[in-house]
Amino acid sequence: MTFAARLATARRVALITPCLLLGGALLSQYVGGLFPCEMCMWQRWPHLVAIFFALDAYALKQRPQVAFLFTILAALAIAASGVIGVFHAGVEYGWWEGLTACTAPAAQGSTQDMLDSILSAPLIRCDVAQWTLFDISLAGYNAIFSLGAAALIIALLLPRRSQP
Repeated sequence: MTFAARLATARRVALITPCLLLGGALLSQYVGGLFPCEMCMWQRWPHLVAIFFALDAYALKQRPQVAFLFTILAALAIAASGVIGVFHAGVEYGWWEGLTACTAPAAQGSTQDMLDSILSAPLIRCDVAQWTLFDISLAGYNAIFSLGAAALIIALLLPRRSQP
């Protein structure tokens, strides 16, 4: 496969992956009734950035070096969402604590302090998976698909050794 063909395939993966993953997240929210927690929202932003970079790669495909750069940037953004997904899945599985208020323990102290804590707490907890399939949460699937797609894009763009 020529470099131009590999670049075209990488561009397609860089555009299709975040569109599908972000589309799935929005469908699960607006059709499936699964409301996102704070860390779920964190995973969406890199996909939006990846879509922007992938569209730039398509718009500038007549300039292969620039298209290559934007495709790499899209892959990095997709990988960033995957890394956030790994972190979020780890919080859901109890491997480590989250960084947000949606995973914080209840406040200690007076009744008023506890009431204030309850009233100011987010409705959706980051440390509880709302949905799983084969014991993998949506954050886990985002991690798997995002990191896999980013690796595929990078592999497609790596220089190939010529055969003797």
